[in-house]
Amino acid sequence: MQAATVTEPVRTTQSQFAEVVKAFTEPSRPVVSARGLTRTYGRGDATVHALRDVDIDIPQGRLTAIMGPSGSGKSTLMHLLAGLDRPTAGRIQIDGVEITRLKEKRLTRLRRDKIGFIFQSFNLLSMLTADENIVLPVSLARRRADEVWRRTVIDAVGLNDRLTHRPAELSGGQQQRVAVARALIGRPAVLFADEPTGNLDSRAGGEVLRLLRRSVDDFGQTVIMVTHDAGAASIADRVVFLKDGRVEVAREHMSRDDIYETIKSLESGTSPAMFVTAAGEGSIR
Repeated sequence: MQAATVTEPVRTTQSQFAEVVKAFTEPSRPVVSARGLTRTYGRGDATVHALRDVDIDIPQGRLTAIMGPSGSGKSTLMHLLAGLDRPTAGRIQIDGVEITRLKEKRLTRLRRDKIGFIFQSFNLLSMLTADENIVLPVSLARRRADEVWRRTVIDAVGLNDRLTHRPAELSGGQQQRVAVARALIGRPAVLFADEPTGNLDSRAGGEVLRLLRRSVDDFGQTVIMVTHDAGAASIADRVVFLKDGRVEVAREHMSRDDIYETIKSLESGTSPAMFVTAAGEGSIR
């Protein structure tokens, strides 16, 4: 009896330890994944190849920046990954759900439940207060906001004294902080930020970037940010560079200077070293 009592906890402890080791050694699963992603517009001689056979995985709980010269396909990639546009070819998964062939009604529901958005132009409703704008996504879903999480988000963005103000009574930086809180309130699987600092001065932009970084570090949020700003991209865990509709480079923890040099190389046509994975050239994991 004593032997059985001693050995059983040992086996259980070893099993639990193995599970912990497995959890910490396995790579984080991709929240967003795309394979063979292609988007063309027009026909014949007027055909524009906005994206060409792109493979990409966006890991959970990290901030990924997407950059590239004008016309490189970065906005097209974001719109496809977020389900705002449909690819000409290829497939996309968000949080394990294949979205490429979803009917519009179900795709709309998925965007509402799984995705948060931050836009350059804030996109707040002028007739609502800051607080009403923040909880709008859960209100539209006919759910009640988790009060503890609501307070956590509002504290994080520093808007406790502005909750009853309407957008016209807020500065640009405050409006974008409302937009960040609105994007976080539903605890989305992924948050897409499209040039989130584009309409802000350097101070307000820095505040928004710190909020995005904190959402990853403190809340485990997955963020995909499209930006042309090397300083903004330097806060990312990984920067993915596009050129002519293809992924050219993907590097981790880049400095502002490294990003500038990479962009300069892409624009001059002297492409920097490609990040190649086992899946082949142009595949980003």
